[in-house]
Amino acid sequence: MTLVAVIDIGKTHGKLMLTERASGRETWSVQRASRSLDGADLRELDVAGTAAWLLQALAEAPGRADIEVIVPVAHGAALVFLDAAGAVVAAPDYEDTRFNDVAGPYTRLRDPFTETFSPNLPLGLNAGRQIHYLCERLPDRFARVAHILPYPQYWAYKLCGVLASEATSLGCHTDLWLPRTGTFSALAQREGWAALFAPQRRASDALGTLRPELAAACGLDPACAVLCGIHDSNASYLRHRVSRPGAEPFAVVSSGTWTIVLAHGADLGRLRQERDMLAGVDAFGAPVATARFMGGREYTAIAGSAATPTMAGLMEVMRDDAVALPSFATGGPFQGSPGRLLRAEALTPDGRAALASLYLALLTDHALGLLAAAGDVVVDGPLAGNALFTAVLAAFRHGDRVLASPAGAASLGARALVAGINDAAPDLRHAEPALLEGLGPYRDRWREAVANPGRTSAMG
Repeated sequence: MTLVAVIDIGKTHGKLMLTERASGRETWSVQRASRSLDGADLRELDVAGTAAWLLQALAEAPGRADIEVIVPVAHGAALVFLDAAGAVVAAPDYEDTRFNDVAGPYTRLRDPFTETFSPNLPLGLNAGRQIHYLCERLPDRFARVAHILPYPQYWAYKLCGVLASEATSLGCHTDLWLPRTGTFSALAQREGWAALFAPQRRASDALGTLRPELAAACGLDPACAVLCGIHDSNASYLRHRVSRPGAEPFAVVSSGTWTIVLAHGADLGRLRQERDMLAGVDAFGAPVATARFMGGREYTAIAGSAATPTMAGLMEVMRDDAVALPSFATGGPFQGSPGRLLRAEALTPDGRAALASLYLALLTDHALGLLAAAGDVVVDGPLAGNALFTAVLAAFRHGDRVLASPAGAASLGARALVAGINDAAPDLRHAEPALLEGLGPYRDRWREAVANPGRTSAMG
């Protein structure tokens, strides 16, 4: 049996998974909370701590000698800056509030949205703002930078020593990329940043084999290949993209810290930057109309506990006419509006979990509508395991099928990179619509409330 190791470094958790190369079945996994470190001049991702955990996990993985391929997957809006010797100069955390200090000057440098399809986002969610901040506020540090790597490719470099960049991360609301042409933006070229990025490779390219010292320390085969890697939401999208006819419209709801809605075949002309819509770039280099919100954070803010969402909890929500109005986290289509809970005080923990699930279903349905998404809606990541969320979303989507992917997005996408486009379609669970009287009118009133936040509405 040969195994594929998938390294999935998310904003909230890092995970190492082993899957059978032939079947894609996950055989083992281990998880760790992702961390950031607050420094005197910059908040940074804990790349050293993550690396130590990862190498220990590989050394302890059962069947590690059978690992044939390692695929790095990581979250977007993250860059790692290296010096000429390959040492880390900076690994900014995009949630550092210091990036707002350069918001005005940086905004004047950005290229038009109609070219980059990258919205002007807060904090360091535009990777270009992170680079600008280092240039302007930490010039001594930036002077040491010889290479810039997107986050998945940093982990590939850490494992095999080969420098690379890749389109799914370069095109992830960075302000640095032109999705239509597949080239660096005028900003990136004018400021000299484009020249600092490592050579571009495809996500599926094998960059090299494991560093000999790491193979020996971890007990892995020295011939183990390391792929270039991919942005996490694009891993989810890719797995379903390669198993469907090219022209068939569909959407993928990739969930985690962020809920990312990617609509295959949707018109880029519908994108509105003020709604946190953008064009992502898939593993083939093609632009994908995208909308997003910070679903994981919003769910936690509303649910407040580990209760399981249930239909009984939803009935409690409907009985009390409890409602959540956006938004409870950074970004999303209603950024700038403070989140509000109405008539939720008496809800049980099950009711709060149901309210959070209903709220995310409403936001997801809204995002699909903004994109004019058509066809199947495939839910991946943690929300795929939330049966109440998928049932409510199915009720909202009417004629479109809502399908839940039972396996992790990263492992599915990684297998697609390894197995190629002839890989079999993933097993998907068809979500039956929730049959609960009043859901439709509730959605109508919620839409009225979010469309007219300054007015008294039926939700108020």
